[in-house]
Amino acid sequence: MIHTRLRRFVALASGALLVAGLAFASPASASSLASTQAPTPLVVNARWGGHATFDRIVIDLQGYAPTVTVTPVAQLRYDGSGQPVPLAGKHFLEIRLNPAAAHDDAGESVYRGPRLRKIYLGKLKGLAMTGDYEGYVTFGAAFDTLPYYRAYSLHSPERFVVDIAH
Repeated sequence: MIHTRLRRFVALASGALLVAGLAFASPASASSLASTQAPTPLVVNARWGGHATFDRIVIDLQGYAPTVTVTPVAQLRYDGSGQPVPLAGKHFLEIRLNPAAAHDDAGESVYRGPRLRKIYLGKLKGLAMTGDYEGYVTFGAAFDTLPYYRAYSLHSPERFVVDIAH
C-alpha cells in the first residue's frame, strides 16, 4: 500500500514537472525562433527602361530577394478592393512578391516609385503598383501585344527584373 501511494506520488510529480517544463520551454522556443527570422524584404522602387531588343522592369528591394511569381492575367485588379486598374492594354502581367512589404513596421510607406504610370516603350505600355497587402506586394504591367518575357533576381543590390522581348 505504501508502494502504491509512492508510485502514484512519483507519477503525479513527474507529470507535473513535465507539464511545467513544456510550459516554460514553449515561450523560449518561440522567442528564439522569432529572433532568428530575417526581416520582411521591403519593396522601395520600381523602374523601367527601353533597350534595342527588349524593355525592362526592375523592382528594387531592401533585404533578401523574396519569392516572385509573374503571371499573365486577363485584367489587372487592385489587391484588397478588387477594383480594376486603369491601365490601357490588351495583355497584362501580374508580378507578385512574397513575403514582402512596401511599408515599415510603423505602417509608413517605404516605396518611392510610381503607383500608376502610362509608359511609351516598344512593348511596355504601363506599370502600376496594385497592392501592398498581407505580406504581398503586387505590380501590374500592360502591353498591346502578347509579352514574351524572362524574369530573374539580381543581387548586390537586391532587385527583381522582368525583360520583355521586342
